[in-house]
Amino acid sequence: MSYIAMNRFEVVSGKEEAFEDVWRNRQSYLDEVPGFIEFHLLRGEDGIYLSHALWVDEASFKAWTESESFRAAHAGGASRGMLKGPPQLSLYHVVI
Repeated sequence: MSYIAMNRFEVVSGKEEAFEDVWRNRQSYLDEVPGFIEFHLLRGEDGIYLSHALWVDEASFKAWTESESFRAAHAGGASRGMLKGPPQLSLYHVVI
């Protein structure tokens, strides 16, 4: 069963382009991770963004969160000063 990990970000007004650039240019290491399928960054209204990562299953996602690739992708805090608060993580099992 597929698994989706989503983070919700509230970006400070005026920082949207810089936030998108961080994501566009970052090294995510996801393509090297077993079980990863695809990633999208979604832009909504009023500075709300969602990251959407699709995984083969929950075990693949959890293995990634415990990996060196995960630590490397999240080192440095490139979006520091661009967010109104910490991202909000939501996890989902794909039903249909």
